[in-house]
Amino acid sequence: MFAEERQQLIVELVAASGRASVTDLAERFNITTETVRRDLAALEIAGSVRRVHGGAVSPERFSTTEESILERTVQRQSEKTRIAKAALDLIPQGRAGSVLIDAGSTTEALAEMLAARTAGAGAGAGAGQAGAGPAAAGGPSGPAAGEAELVVITHALPIAAKLSGEPGIALHLLGGKVRGLTQAAVGQSTVEAARRIRPDIAFIGTNGISAAFGLSTPDPEEAAVKAAFVHSARRIVVLADSSKLDAETLVQFASLKDLDTVITDTNPSPDLAAALADAGVEVVVA
Repeated sequence: MFAEERQQLIVELVAASGRASVTDLAERFNITTETVRRDLAALEIAGSVRRVHGGAVSPERFSTTEESILERTVQRQSEKTRIAKAALDLIPQGRAGSVLIDAGSTTEALAEMLAARTAGAGAGAGAGQAGAGPAAAGGPSGPAAGEAELVVITHALPIAAKLSGEPGIALHLLGGKVRGLTQAAVGQSTVEAARRIRPDIAFIGTNGISAAFGLSTPDPEEAAVKAAFVHSARRIVVLADSSKLDAETLVQFASLKDLDTVITDTNPSPDLAAALADAGVEVVVA
């Protein structure tokens, strides 16, 4: 295969997946890593890819690039649904507890599934009460007296809207200045509120996760809130589709050692997989 043909295939691979690692490309084309790096250097000069640590990403993926929550909600929906379903399995059903759900399109999918599950459980309980006789009629809606509620904490308006009023969920909305791009509260008051809580599980979204830079996001205020979430919760579960793997954006908010579990839709690259394993992070491929 000529170098020009190989480089064109590399451009197509990066365009399709958003990224490509040096080691993966070397194995795929049966060439040395030095040859891959020369190819990537040539492609970067041509503006076809952008080189990052360990590989290359699409030239559109700059450290400050960020799409709105509305745009991200309609992208990679099947992958995000699988990730959200795996995350839902980590939330206890029918038991008291507390979870924090960070802003993001994948975490929003989790909130939607949690609302549907809770509504279904409530409907089943209501049917059982209806069959229990006249004493059950006219009773209050929602959880029965003494029944455990799941405390859900969020700073994201779309997530709060999906969970508000659901029986069996005690919703806590953290306040602050709402950032239009993500429709989530940010700022010092949000950070301080996050520092005063200790949820059992935090489901965290990220714009990038890499071996060298950890978890990152383009906006400093979003990063400050995410960092507070990571340091507050007992267990940290990151929801990241494959477009976030090996990506690095402007502001780091957590290291890999801060994490307990990463749920994604494909196996991480060898470099990232090794770094996650070294940090003791469980990887779940949904």
